[in-house]
Amino acid sequence: MPEAFTGLMTLSHRIGMDLSASALTLDSAFDAKANHDLIKAHGLIPVIYPNPRNAKTPIVIARKFRGFRKDIYKDRYKVERTFGWQDTYRKLALSYDKLKETRLGFRYLAYSMINFRITFNES
Repeated sequence: MPEAFTGLMTLSHRIGMDLSASALTLDSAFDAKANHDLIKAHGLIPVIYPNPRNAKTPIVIARKFRGFRKDIYKDRYKVERTFGWQDTYRKLALSYDKLKETRLGFRYLAYSMINFRITFNES
């Protein structure tokens, strides 16, 4: 985590992108004090799903979720779900196309099919 995060911050500074006060969402595998501190040290807001490891009482579990921003974390789920739907199309998962326009066209087609399925779902 520290190496990847440092690389992300270096890249954002090189391209002139200011990420300060942005939220960084991660799943419960990254729930550690060191990760929280690293993210805060770079001026970002950590939104990491709390890992209730060995917390059996409701009070301890509630403390872990006290500062958790559920509204921001819900947006992460939408993005993950979209990538999951995208991977159902074999053409996108195993892309051997040489032209980026071809890959982009198939992505647009897949997203159109996903939106069509969601919009006109009869169940």
